[in-house]
Amino acid sequence: MRNLAFVFSLLASPALATGLQIEVAGEANGTVTIDLFEDVAPQHVERITTLAEEGAYDGVVFHRVIDGFMAQTGDVEFGKLDGGDMGMAGRGGSDLPDLPAEFSDLSFDRGVVGMARSQNPNSANSQFFIMFQEGAFLNGQYTIVGEVTEGMDVVDAIKRGEGRNGAVVGQPDVMADVTVIE
Repeated sequence: MRNLAFVFSLLASPALATGLQIEVAGEANGTVTIDLFEDVAPQHVERITTLAEEGAYDGVVFHRVIDGFMAQTGDVEFGKLDGGDMGMAGRGGSDLPDLPAEFSDLSFDRGVVGMARSQNPNSANSQFFIMFQEGAFLNGQYTIVGEVTEGMDVVDAIKRGEGRNGAVVGQPDVMADVTVIE
């Protein structure tokens, strides 16, 4: 009976506020702080924090950056700056299984962080993007995982892509260090 009371006390406890602190290096230099919405997208937030705690995001580039739209990063398979062929960046994920969509009624406003995916709504894995501007056409189509609370000026300075579909040409900006904060 005592164990059951303990379980109920855990269930009644509020979730810890979780966030990310990203040190960006390149054309943009500085710190971006993101508040993660574990109550909106718990599986996606768990994935991002797990990968961050493992150091998987450290050294991953912003491989797709479209002016007036968003900056995409998080390809832990092919997106490492020292990982070789940057032409593959954006095509990979982690060793973990893809996640089912966790759509919400939140809006893709400036600074919102969403999970990237393929055509399949249930294919998000490790990649995410940060909105430069509002993008209502994404609402209800992509999982929102958080929002930038500090460092939007750093996001605004990320090197823009000049290649096909926003691919960054030359030396991309990088997430030098990604830390989970509470």
